[in-house]
Amino acid sequence: MSYEKTTEGIRISVRPDFSVLHSDPGQSRFVFTYSVQMENQGEESVQLLFRHWLIHDSDGEDSEVDGEGVVGEQPTLDPGYSHHYQSFCVLSSPIGFMEGYYTFVDSDGREFKVTVPRFDLRAPWGGDSASISGSLN
Repeated sequence: MSYEKTTEGIRISVRPDFSVLHSDPGQSRFVFTYSVQMENQGEESVQLLFRHWLIHDSDGEDSEVDGEGVVGEQPTLDPGYSHHYQSFCVLSSPIGFMEGYYTFVDSDGREFKVTVPRFDLRAPWGGDSASISGSLN
């Protein structure tokens, strides 16, 4: 499943996946990968400066991650261009979600936030939709 959101002409698409290979349910280690594509649909170049993530684990653990760029890069997106990267997170339960925002700067030096849509993290044996929404609310 893919999640998409456009803010100020920047379209963010996220596709999460569960990594069976790197997970160890017996040790409460559930690894999720996610691919992000950011596309500049606006009329001027912008540069990614920072990221902010809220990571929610259904066992009640929430964490926030702030940092410069993504995977060591602060890409500049010209109009019509996109940037793609992959990353991962580790949860202690089979169900959770992530959401957040990126901070970009335009050619005039104006900083603005671009929303990353909330996306579900769900192991194949993580339960049904009713139990997921109940455990996350």
